[in-house]
Order: sequence, then C-alpha cells, then structure tokens
Amino acid sequence: MNRRKFLRQSALAAGALAASRLGRLALPPSVVAQVGVTRKRVIVVGAGLAGLVAAYELTQAGHDVTLLEASTRPGGRIWTLREPFSDGLYAEAGAGRIPETHDLTIKYVKLFGLTLDPFYPSGGATLYSIRGKRIKLRPGETLDLAQLPFGLTPEERRLGLDALEAKYIDPVLKELGNPAAPGWPPERLKKYDQITWPEFLRSQGASPGAVELLTALSGWEDDSALDFLRDDLGHRGAKHLTKIRGGNDLLPTAFASRLAEKIRYGSPVVRIEQDVGRSVRAVSLEAGSPQTHSAERMICAIPFSCLRRVEVSPRFRPEKHAVIEQLYYDPVVRVFLQTRRRFWIDEGLNGFADTDHPMEIWNPTFDQPGIRGILMAYLEDGLTRRVAAMPESERIRFGIEAVERAHPRLRVHLEAATSLCWAEQPWARGAYSAFRPGEITSWTALIQQPEGSVHFAGEHASSAPGWMQGALESGLRATREVHEAG
Repeated sequence: MNRRKFLRQSALAAGALAASRLGRLALPPSVVAQVGVTRKRVIVVGAGLAGLVAAYELTQAGHDVTLLEASTRPGGRIWTLREPFSDGLYAEAGAGRIPETHDLTIKYVKLFGLTLDPFYPSGGATLYSIRGKRIKLRPGETLDLAQLPFGLTPEERRLGLDALEAKYIDPVLKELGNPAAPGWPPERLKKYDQITWPEFLRSQGASPGAVELLTALSGWEDDSALDFLRDDLGHRGAKHLTKIRGGNDLLPTAFASRLAEKIRYGSPVVRIEQDVGRSVRAVSLEAGSPQTHSAERMICAIPFSCLRRVEVSPRFRPEKHAVIEQLYYDPVVRVFLQTRRRFWIDEGLNGFADTDHPMEIWNPTFDQPGIRGILMAYLEDGLTRRVAAMPESERIRFGIEAVERAHPRLRVHLEAATSLCWAEQPWARGAYSAFRPGEITSWTALIQQPEGSVHFAGEHASSAPGWMQGALESGLRATREVHEAG
C-alpha cells in the first residue's frame, strides 16, 4: 500500500515492456570482435548496482575497465545488515523487494545462480495501524474503509482500499506509455508533472477524506504526481514480491567477485577532468594520496548528492550542474528492533504492518532460523525528514514507540535496537531520488545525457528511481552509449 508496495493485480502489458527494454539495452555477444568495434579504456565511478553492471558488461564485451569505489564494499544502497544482530539474523538496510515484473533484476539473479524467496510469509495476518486503530487483515482480505475515521463518500467506503486506489489511478496509468522509452515523458504528461500527488487526487474527483487517507498511507505530499504514477506503473502487473535468499547483497557481491581485478576499493573520486573528444581522467584518493586514472570514456554511477562534492574541470553545462545541485534524495531512516522471540506469532500475525505515519513495519526474519526476530521500521518521505534530524537515540526511541503502536508487546521482548539514516552515509547522502513538480519533464533527458566523454548511470538516471531495476537499466544504457561511441 505504501510507495513501494502497490501490488494490485491489473492486466497492464508489463511483459511487453520488459521484452522491448531488454532488447534495446542488451549488447550482442562478442561485440568487440565485430568489424569497426574499438576496444576502449573505461573508468566506472561507483560500485553500486549501476556501476557494477556497467563494468561487468563492458568487460564481457572486451573493453578495459577500471572501477573506482569510495567504500570498501560493493553494492552502494544495497546493504544487508548482519551486525549487530545475534544468531546470524540479518535485515536489509537498503533495497529490499523485487517485483516479478522487474525483468533486469531477475535476469542477473538467475545469471549468478541466486535464489529468490517470497518477501512476505504465506500465513499470518498483516496489521494496519491507522488513527490509533489496529486492524488485522488475513491473506486475501482487503481493508474495510468503514472502520476508518475519514470523511469518505458512501461510494468510496463501499469500494475498499484497493478499489479506491484503482478508481483514481488506473485510468491515468493507461496514458503513461513506457517510461523507459527514449523521449519519455511526452508533452501530454506534463500536466501530471506540474502538480503534487494530493492535487492529482483532487483533480480526479477524490473526496477530501479520500485525499487525506491516500496521502497519509503513501506519504507522498510534495513530490510530482507523475513521479508517483511512474513508480506505480513500474510494478502494477506484479502479483508477488521476492527477495534474494541469504540477503540482497549477494547480487552485488556476485558482480564484484567477477570484477575483483577491476575494482579499486577505498578510492573516492575527488576530481573529474576532460580533454573533450580525447580523454577523461578521474583523480581519486587512495590511502590518502591522489591517483590519476585515464581513459577514453567514463561512466559516473554515483548519486548526484555525492557528485556535487566532486570537482569537475571543465565544468559540465550550467543546466546539468543545476540539476546535480538540486536533485532531492529522500534521507530514509530505518530502525531495527531485535526481539528475544517472535512474539507476534502468538497473535496470529506475520509481523508486517502498514501505518499512517507514513511508515512500514517489516519482519525480515520470518524465514530465518532460530527463535529471535527483527522488526524493522521503514520511515519514508515527510516523516523521515523529521526523524533524520534527530540524534540516533531519539530515532530509536521514536521507532520503538511507533512499532509499539502496532505491536504493543514489543518492549517485553525487545533486546537490541539500532538505526540507519541514509542521509548520513557519506557515499550515498540519501536513499533514492525523488522529483518535485516540474522536474521530471524538465530534467529526465538532461540527467541521462552525457557530458563530453562522461556518461551517467544510477537509479536517478532511470525510469525506475529507487529500485534495483532502475540502477541496472541505467547501467546498461550507459554501457551501450560507451560501446557505440566513436
């Protein structure tokens, strides 16, 4: 129900879009052996998923790749936390879910022999914690809106939550086309980019109560309505969410193991230099000393929130620099609460809950061995900006109190707590990009366009911001640009 969780079973053509995207992004086998193809030296900046897939595919195509990573681990914002938890438990600090329509993600999961497991348990009830009410929903049940103190019309109350969302969203989704297609968004969609999500709902005839409810549950208040609709379209055909058995970090680890000789960890790039049309250089700090790496092409696969701290000479176009400086990244806070046992099972619950904070509660350990468990509070959007400004002790206290409203027996069983704020991570400075009104139509092409010999990748430069799918899509697009460049 939240921003990353629209799973209504609609009949949109997700399969056709996936097939066209794969065909457009994939490089043919043995491309370097073909007539007229020149082997290039390529610098890839950032070993998140976008940089990893670009480095992997360029290497497979025979190009000479150097991958510079500021931290000492691959994966970027895919980060499976295994500490400070007990008994081998783990939870996702970053990317957590894989819809079945995310073909690129599933392609590489299968390529590396990894296994997908269901994201949700098959049994137990999910909780909704709304306006102080705890409502249990068993699998297959939908939320009865008559139980909620919102000023809905009689028709809206009869619809139920899923049908209420569909009433105001589905007709417009048919207009969106394929967000991964070149030239998207077309001019006809500009009207949706000029308004926020609540303004969109009002324009579709939603009552004040419906606007209040849907905004409270999604948390989308300031972002472009087109950003919301694009995100929703990205997994409308999905019936199931999955995760990688053993932790989602196994995917970037699999890429990195095949690129071990290409990666230089602990190498933050502090300066990018170009002789346009001839060469590009990255100056990185390695053991505190500057090192210069030269190539014909570069793929910059770090968030703009980090790129704005890199010196660029000569400067990119003013309009590109403006986007780099202004693109917003949601700080996202996650609070992890380890319990002595999985007490929610006693109540017939699966541990997951949705709230009107906006916040989701996940139970990532339902399929992990042992008696202990982890409940995770996933704070997003407007709420996370407030909580991100708190000291960690206050964040944890906030998280405990928020989860306790859904699971009142939490404190009896709580034995450890920790939090992570993505705005504080020096090589991320935010969890994912979000677009304010007017920015998608103005910035989409600009974000993706190369600057001389520098190409751009990352979830922010894709049709699926905030998802592993988007990172992979952007890395493959940049790979093809580099491969086809003269």
